[in-house]
Amino acid sequence: MKRVFCLAAAALVALSGLTGTAARACTNILVSKGASKDGSAIITYACDGRFLGRLQRRDAADHPPGTMIPLYSWGGKVRGEIPQVAHTYAVVGLMNEHQLAISETTTTGREELVNPDGLLHYFNLMEFALERAKTAREAIDVMVSLAAEHGYMSTAESFSIADPNEVWLMEMIGKGPGRKGTIWVAMRLPEGTISAYANGMRIRELPPADPDRVRYAPDVVSFAIEKGYYDPASGKPFDFTEAYDAPTVQSRRYTATREWSIFRRAAPSQADSFDPAYHRGEAGGRPYPLWIRPDEKLSVADVMALMRDHYEGTEYDMTTGLDAGPYGTPNRWRPIAWEVDGQKYSWERPISTPQTGFSFVSQSRSWLPDAIGGVYWYAVDDTWTNCYVPFYAGIDRLPRAWTLGALDRFSWDSAWWVFNLVANFANLKFSVMAPEIRAVQQELEGKFMALQPAVEKVAAELWTTDPALARRFLTDYSVSRGEEVVRRWRELAETLFTRHNDGYVAEEGQNPERGYPESWLREVVRRQEERHRLVQPEKAETDLPY
Repeated sequence: MKRVFCLAAAALVALSGLTGTAARACTNILVSKGASKDGSAIITYACDGRFLGRLQRRDAADHPPGTMIPLYSWGGKVRGEIPQVAHTYAVVGLMNEHQLAISETTTTGREELVNPDGLLHYFNLMEFALERAKTAREAIDVMVSLAAEHGYMSTAESFSIADPNEVWLMEMIGKGPGRKGTIWVAMRLPEGTISAYANGMRIRELPPADPDRVRYAPDVVSFAIEKGYYDPASGKPFDFTEAYDAPTVQSRRYTATREWSIFRRAAPSQADSFDPAYHRGEAGGRPYPLWIRPDEKLSVADVMALMRDHYEGTEYDMTTGLDAGPYGTPNRWRPIAWEVDGQKYSWERPISTPQTGFSFVSQSRSWLPDAIGGVYWYAVDDTWTNCYVPFYAGIDRLPRAWTLGALDRFSWDSAWWVFNLVANFANLKFSVMAPEIRAVQQELEGKFMALQPAVEKVAAELWTTDPALARRFLTDYSVSRGEEVVRRWRELAETLFTRHNDGYVAEEGQNPERGYPESWLREVVRRQEERHRLVQPEKAETDLPY
């Protein structure tokens, strides 16, 4: 029989949690067509963990009968194989040529339900769904059937799945050692609504099954009863989350705070109904709804803005307080939870984090040809200081800098390393340097969005007469934009390093000695006044030059 190597894209390899740090570390936003300004179906993904994001694409391909796909362990050994299908679709990152996009967030759930004998990880299911499905509903079928046939070996996952017409959210968990198949639920977002996921299951009561709105495993309830996760005699309705991923005080703070912040920003008029007591882990706090209607319809730029969040303006604002330092850095180094003298503590877990490997905002549009309608807005590193580049679903080439890099070697040729260099240097004086970074970010993204209608008009006109030329046009545009962004970020790194050197701020006509913010100096005085106070001399001294 024929065999082909299963090329999991770097983005998918990153999802594996190979270093153990990517688990429970991703954030998703889902926007139905009716909730977006232009009718796009939108999902997002911030894939967080210690890995280097390298963008990849795969061509569509035909495969001879009998072709098998080997599945490898991290040690490089073949741990099994599955049959290949006759035809696979082209994929850019986590969007395929039919505008189908998939993202995920690890929810872990009941770890006793992991099946170590299964062949497929969650990222395998995502990869195969993108290669074999045209729609979100087909993707659900592919993932469920593959897990049933070959076994699922990951912990619980939540998936966001979008096509040009629908957005679905899906939650999945295994059945334990030696048992193939999964327990799963999939629900379609009602038009006009948005949802958010952040490392915790969100689906609770199950309405009657309806192929157009709600789908789930036939044994979703009976399996919970079998395992003792649910007792019908309690008189309580079945709750999927409580049965398979019951939240704790710690998990609510880690996961639900991000969901709360997305909802309160998208619907400020409803903020009072999103009870902070829930994400603080307090007794009686009300869980957040699975979806809401935003106050105003969201553009792609609005969604990108929601992905850039440190709880600014709230009592959890990570840019203020002692832990933010003198220059208001919102970044906290892992681990998030820590202990002093036997007491446990935790930093906040924001949406924007320096530990993001890559993120995307996908745009799927039903009124355009798939090659033009699908846009995979992709970026690497922290969402606050990144820059999203438009990669169209129909392109056949990628800019080289976005495909290169290794964790153990810095390279100016790697987009990931260039963005990390800028973001890490900014931590020295975040409140001073971040606005300079954001200015370049907003300039570039604003230009790309302003150009988008004109670019797509040309591409659509070309498509009617010469689809191959349209693809070439879109490819050249996407590649040139990717190259432009990396070039500008290299220049930005040089500018920041030159301007902010040795604590000075080198700007013409100004004193380079800026010192510390007054608020920080007051805190220093409050804590250590005697240590730093100068005794007033009887006779004035000449000021020292340094």
